[in-house]
Amino acid sequence: VLRPYGVWVIISPFNFPMALAGGPSSAALLGGNTVVFKPATDAPLTGYELAECYRAAGLPDGVFNFVTGPGSTVGDELVHNDGVDGILFTGSKEVGFDIYRKFPEEYPKPCIAEMGGKNPAIVGASADLEAAAEGVLKSAFGLQGQKCSACSRVYVHKSVAGKFTELLVEKTKTIAIGDPVKKENWLGPVINRAAYDKYAQCVAAARRDGRILTGGEQLRGEPYDHGYFVRPTIVAGLPKDHDLARQEMFLPITCLWEVD
Repeated sequence: VLRPYGVWVIISPFNFPMALAGGPSSAALLGGNTVVFKPATDAPLTGYELAECYRAAGLPDGVFNFVTGPGSTVGDELVHNDGVDGILFTGSKEVGFDIYRKFPEEYPKPCIAEMGGKNPAIVGASADLEAAAEGVLKSAFGLQGQKCSACSRVYVHKSVAGKFTELLVEKTKTIAIGDPVKKENWLGPVINRAAYDKYAQCVAAARRDGRILTGGEQLRGEPYDHGYFVRPTIVAGLPKDHDLARQEMFLPITCLWEVD
């Protein structure tokens, strides 16, 4: 028997603020549920526009409800509120697991958590190196690496590692950085000061324990004073169990290893 659950909470991330809000919320509504929607604190305006779209489409008041605020207060209330019947969260592993453990308190409730990743590319000896380098670049640095699908690890067969690395570094150095509203710029800023500072920490660890092949700089001065701009960074020579090989960075940094 297909029937609505009741009230669904949708918590969306900053990086795809329309796709990861419009898709889940419309699915919940089509299933006959009402929705309480909380966008990421770094991207509330897109969420507000989505709410206005639903209003303009004629959705009755109270069916789609828009709230904003930090996860530590507003998000926490939504997770613990007895009136919530289901929850869908997209974001970090730490927050997702916390919600997964805390949400169903008295009886089982549906909890959907789409969390981070640490995605590898494997470049074999017979690979088309031009296509491989292009693919790794777009995956690693698209949206400033701020996506769970970003390629943050690359394992390259030693017989082609030199040529592949040369191609990837060469392509990365040509990336145009700046205001992403301007068509000529491919790489925009990272989302906030915390991400900017984390980039500096990751780069320091990479310099200490490996080699930076390109990048590793925070950009200052015009035209970079109106956002948190950094250079896309390629790292080699790290131990395979290094923190940068295991923890999601959510930054334009990718690490290479040669394999046999």
